[in-house]
Amino acid sequence: MRTIDFTPLYRSAVGFDRLAGLLESAARTGQETGWPPYNIETTGENAYRIEIAVAGFKPDELTLEVKENLLTVTGRKTANDDAGANRTYLHRGLAERDFERRFQLADYVVVTDAGLDNGLLAINLKRELPEALKPRRIEIATGAAAKPLIEGKAA
Repeated sequence: MRTIDFTPLYRSAVGFDRLAGLLESAARTGQETGWPPYNIETTGENAYRIEIAVAGFKPDELTLEVKENLLTVTGRKTANDDAGANRTYLHRGLAERDFERRFQLADYVVVTDAGLDNGLLAINLKRELPEALKPRRIEIATGAAAKPLIEGKAA
């Protein structure tokens, strides 16, 4: 595996240290297992959905937690010893193992809701920009109203 050095980015860019840290983190965790499989899709201009295949998991065996822009989805299987005691498997291919999936969320992206249907856990997310960050129109003064502004005096 090839390592990428982000040191030049730290030296020449101000305020992008978090982005470089995310890139380094992604490079380090790029070898995580592919289980459970998931999809990430955009459902609107500022809306997203993560779907995770969690067949066999009950809602009370799944946990979603968001902390500091990190969404963690955890699945902990309860013991199926009582059901398995009367069964003899010739092949056991259904994965019933615990898992933990992490998703780094961008600033102002929040989880709006989640649902479990037909073995798919769907997590809906939305980017909610604060009013101060939304684009706003600035009126341009003309004529006599603009003269004090141009000369540096408040009207």
